[in-house]
Amino acid sequence: MFPIKDTVPNRTFPITTWVIIALSGIVFYFETTLPDKSLVHLIKLLGIVPAEFTRPYYRTHHRPIIDYLAFITAMFLHGGWLHIVGNMWFLHVFGSKVEDVMGHYRFAAFYIISGIFASMMYIYISPRSPMPVIGASGAIAGVMGAYYVLFPRARILTLIPIIIIPWFIELPAYLFLGWWFLLQLFSGTVTSVLPEAGEGVAWWEHIGGFIAGIVLVFVFRQKVRRYSSG
Repeated sequence: MFPIKDTVPNRTFPITTWVIIALSGIVFYFETTLPDKSLVHLIKLLGIVPAEFTRPYYRTHHRPIIDYLAFITAMFLHGGWLHIVGNMWFLHVFGSKVEDVMGHYRFAAFYIISGIFASMMYIYISPRSPMPVIGASGAIAGVMGAYYVLFPRARILTLIPIIIIPWFIELPAYLFLGWWFLLQLFSGTVTSVLPEAGEGVAWWEHIGGFIAGIVLVFVFRQKVRRYSSG
């Protein structure tokens, strides 16, 4: 399922959402200009490598601050066109409405903190993984969790491809996002049992981000507003 748009009107221009999209695009463009070896080095340096945070040496020694900055820098790196386009579209659809409720600066803090919690969840589930994790998926999952709480009755125009035939249907947000979360939970559980089935997707990062968003929205929202979802 792919969201096209929702029925919640914006009250303010979502500047923070667009700044995040622009920064992610600029970083991705920079990635495309790098030779393969340099790109691999960049991803290892600025991505999240769970094993690097859990091995005994690092549990007993102080780490350089730049190592912890990876919790933020990893959110702005992406592994390909489909990765960044999909992530930024989901952010565009859901982030602008959540930002409208939280305010620009509070939304920026919420986005970063959700992403950090998402990465921590992935490290907890896969502590020995040597593979760098990059992408904004965890933070965007947090945004989706917040949307789930704030606008459960909104309608999401959804694209459901049936073989080669596109099918468009309006779904209530609680159903769209609830189904999305269940898919992540199912995929994450399968990956935990059969690691080779993971296909390089950090499912538990998505799960952690969504849960973080559901919890943190109560801290970061400014006030309850009434929106028309017709």
